[in-house]
Amino acid sequence: MSEKTRGGVLLFPHFSAERCGHLIAAAVHAALDSKSPRVLLLGVLHALDAELDDARKRVAAGGDPSEHESWGIQGPDLGGLKHWEREFSLSHFQWLWREECARRGVTCPELIVRYPFLAGGRPEQLPGIAELENLVADGVFLVATADPFHHGHAYGDEHPIEAEAGGLDAARESIEEGFRVMSKGQPQAWQEHCLGAKSDARDVGQVILHLCGPMNGCIHELTWEDMSEAYAVSSPNWVAGGLIELTAMEK
Repeated sequence: MSEKTRGGVLLFPHFSAERCGHLIAAAVHAALDSKSPRVLLLGVLHALDAELDDARKRVAAGGDPSEHESWGIQGPDLGGLKHWEREFSLSHFQWLWREECARRGVTCPELIVRYPFLAGGRPEQLPGIAELENLVADGVFLVATADPFHHGHAYGDEHPIEAEAGGLDAARESIEEGFRVMSKGQPQAWQEHCLGAKSDARDVGQVILHLCGPMNGCIHELTWEDMSEAYAVSSPNWVAGGLIELTAMEK
């Protein structure tokens, strides 16, 4: 991997703006402060319908991603599938991006929005990955979203604990374990970590590893949100995320 493709990535969460809006804003400021003329923004494509959910489950169980029509990278101006049009993971960032550019009185840098899906341990084979390789090689500023820890009855945990009763400590440990996985630079191992941690970063993380190589991680701030009402089930059910910096490791 060339030196041009080795850099860093800033990750932000995507639950409610009330709980994590300040972290999303920090990512917006970092991208604008970089003075980069182009920003690559990677979003999580959630399984919002039965087709996507089935594809994700089959690939997680070891199935071939290429057997599914949804395999690849979606986004504006690409044509092809339009699942991304219903996706919410980048909505807060994009709104804050426009507002902050207006507040600063500057023309927004080019924002290239992409949603990888079904990396399946082989992100280098994703349809559309060549575009991202070229962008990163040219020095684009890279920022992405992820909620790396989900916990509770709604997520299949039989004996869940409250976030403020030790749960957030468990989330931090899980995220830091993910850093150790990323430091080895193995996309398949990252996918397996995400399945165990109930992290929605499985595709985004694999693409980052492919583009930037093995990464070190640092949590700048960690927060959480209760999801019991959203799922209409008894608590505890919550998601944790934070402002996370990933830095490419020295050779």
